[in-house]
Amino acid sequence: MKMNKLLSDGNQKNKHTTNYKQRICILGGGFGGLYTALELGKFPQFKHSDYEIILIEKKENFLFTPLLYEVVTGELKPWEVAPSYQKLLADSPAKFYRAEIQNVDLEQKLVSLENGDILNYDYLVLAVGKETKLDIVAGAAEYAQTFRSLEDAEILQTKLQSLEISTIPKIRVAIAGAGPNGVEIACKLADRLGKRGEIHLIDRGDEILKTLPQGCKVASYRALLKRDVQIHLNTSVKSIKSQEIVIENQNQIEKIPTELVLWTGGNQSIQWVKELNCQHNEYGQIIANSTLQMPTYPEVFVLGDLAEIRNKKGKILPTTAQAAFQQAPNVAKNIFAKIKGKRLKPFRYLYLGEMLTLGVKNALVFSFGITLNGKLASIIRRGVYIQRLPTLKHKMQVAKRWILGRN
Repeated sequence: MKMNKLLSDGNQKNKHTTNYKQRICILGGGFGGLYTALELGKFPQFKHSDYEIILIEKKENFLFTPLLYEVVTGELKPWEVAPSYQKLLADSPAKFYRAEIQNVDLEQKLVSLENGDILNYDYLVLAVGKETKLDIVAGAAEYAQTFRSLEDAEILQTKLQSLEISTIPKIRVAIAGAGPNGVEIACKLADRLGKRGEIHLIDRGDEILKTLPQGCKVASYRALLKRDVQIHLNTSVKSIKSQEIVIENQNQIEKIPTELVLWTGGNQSIQWVKELNCQHNEYGQIIANSTLQMPTYPEVFVLGDLAEIRNKKGKILPTTAQAAFQQAPNVAKNIFAKIKGKRLKPFRYLYLGEMLTLGVKNALVFSFGITLNGKLASIIRRGVYIQRLPTLKHKMQVAKRWILGRN
């Protein structure tokens, strides 16, 4: 879809024209953005020509991030975890436009894109997430590999395949960050590389999975140790070189030879988000109210990890995919309510637990105080995530391949 057509298609700033369309712009195609677009598309009112829903995202494909690890081990195909936006929105009134956002003028209600197009809006949804911060350690930007996108997974696949056909006796991998991302990829790589792999998991803190329940930590420790993953806690990364990572523990410097370094931490707000004329917290996140609106711009809704949202007790809610998944329908309903002049509902987060992959056909499921791990947990995790995939059509395609066991 061409933005120039959208701008000239009877939707100029003069709202008194008979062909004026109310436009809802959604910036960012992650869990918050895409699922908001899909939820809006379920309202019969938005299927009429009086409304226009536009999802703007710089990537061509959506990414169901919790299942990205399975692509590395070949358990899932890229199309299963990263369907195109065009496919997902084919039966929705929401339209997809691939473009990179340059900035937003909240006063004038304008979105500027890097290709030069400028788009006006009546309602705006900000769901662009954060970006990886690599400039905090010397050499990280040049030599570390991130693991946040399908492109990252494909680059990692290429590197691993090259290493696997080489004659080197050990494939040494260092992973910076022992949060869920670091722990999950460590287990997957350990299973893929087997005895030939030497995996180092490094974190500045004194434990893995700092924000997760104790049961998750214990099960994950066991999975890592079973796979001979070397865990370095209270350890900082000093620098990264082409075939070496330098770490420090208790004032002791150690150099670890590596073929590959993965960087899984250090996220930061996108620059144009930090520059918006609205209230931010110390981390550059936008402060939103309980209805997920900007207090000074009620036509702007924010969700996902770019936002600071508090519950009724004043506690900051987690910035996880689970939270964004729940926020999306709330935003869609509140936009509809605002258009209809009805009362908006505050967002209420329900903590459902945690699910981690801990290797091939091995996972951890923690929910409502109950912890399961092993093959059964892997089946439950896969089933739950398939149920959460966008669109019924895509869910059925992935479920069919899983049930029939096709490769």
